[in-house]
Amino acid sequence: MKSVLFFFLSALCFHSMKAQTSWADPQLPVIPKKSFNINAFGAKADNATDNTAAIQNTINAANTAGGGTVIVPAGVYLSGPIQFFSNLNFHIDSGAILKLLPIDQYPGGTTTGTDFISGYKLHDVAITGKGTIDGQGAPWWPFAKDKAAKRPRMIALKECDKLLIENITLMNSPMFHIAISGKSSNVTVSGVIVRAPASDDPVNPSHNTDACDVAGRDILIKNCDISTGDDDFTCGGNTTNVHITNCKYGYGHGLSIGSYTKGGVSNFLIENCIFSNTECGIRIKSDRDRGGLVQNLTYRNLLMNNVGIPILIYAAYNAKEKEYRNLQKITPDIAATYAAAPLSETTPMYSNITFENIKATVQNGKRAGLIWGLPEAVAKDIVFKNVNITAANPFGVFFAQNIRFDHCKILTNEGENKISTTNAAVLIDGK
Repeated sequence: MKSVLFFFLSALCFHSMKAQTSWADPQLPVIPKKSFNINAFGAKADNATDNTAAIQNTINAANTAGGGTVIVPAGVYLSGPIQFFSNLNFHIDSGAILKLLPIDQYPGGTTTGTDFISGYKLHDVAITGKGTIDGQGAPWWPFAKDKAAKRPRMIALKECDKLLIENITLMNSPMFHIAISGKSSNVTVSGVIVRAPASDDPVNPSHNTDACDVAGRDILIKNCDISTGDDDFTCGGNTTNVHITNCKYGYGHGLSIGSYTKGGVSNFLIENCIFSNTECGIRIKSDRDRGGLVQNLTYRNLLMNNVGIPILIYAAYNAKEKEYRNLQKITPDIAATYAAAPLSETTPMYSNITFENIKATVQNGKRAGLIWGLPEAVAKDIVFKNVNITAANPFGVFFAQNIRFDHCKILTNEGENKISTTNAAVLIDGK
């Protein structure tokens, strides 16, 4: 199996090499060649000392000097929230583990949920090294069900330019691991490992532990290995020029767009990725109070093993009625009763989406996929090429136009290429 998989991926990489060069090519940060070791500022690698002040003082010294690299050497360090500045590389050496303070010592606790690493309107920032940031998140996760409680994000950078997160391991964040928001640009996440238990883990489930939430423009996610308790990747509106390539995904909700897509999402290339036991492979979601135009997306050369649903596109994310909530069970008859609403600036719209060279096996009893547009704004111009899916239940296409399946094999209990439809125009090999 290993040699077959290697051949499969090698062929796919060769097939898409030319196209890769035309997508997101973010500018990398430029960091002054000065270094600052946290131990020189009093940090202690004893897994007991609160090193917040020592680490922040090291960062402040680098900032005063015009920027540079802050080094976290080998050892185990505890810290509370730290604030970044521009022209900074925060380098965590191999053998170094930076832990968030335990929940009962973390400043603000569940009252403020202060982010661990934060920065606003910065430029030229990097987090590098082969060390680890451990969020010690397990005591925080039960608070996901408490609307009054707040939890820290591990890395939270807003409206920043030229960001690099490379080669580090992030694990067990109290909430999101990476959150890059606002009008951020030139973002690269490369070689990063993210780990948290699945949200349905029978022993210690994590909640809302998204791996990589990135919004903005010119975003490259490559060579990452991710398994979490929520979205493996997601973005909101005002996001364009995104390239995700050569990543491995385990537990989590898959590669998501939404649910807030106001301002639009466009120009995505997702390719050469492997999914194993993921709840969704591709997940695009929104609703009438938060939507926008999602368009020009290409998903290709993907291998999915034992996923819950390979492809999911829908616009009723917050539907209150019980019959519309179970996306695995919704039928054409039920979907047909979903009432139209007036068009507005927040109506979700999906168009010009391509799925090509995808092979998927689906968990027992689950469906091959679902496209569910709105009566007032149908999903349209969606093309499947060389897509092979094996599942129990058929692919559903509801409220959609110009949906094409070319040279596909959707094999379910109902037969081959038996698509379940309502209010939809579907062509299979031109028929």
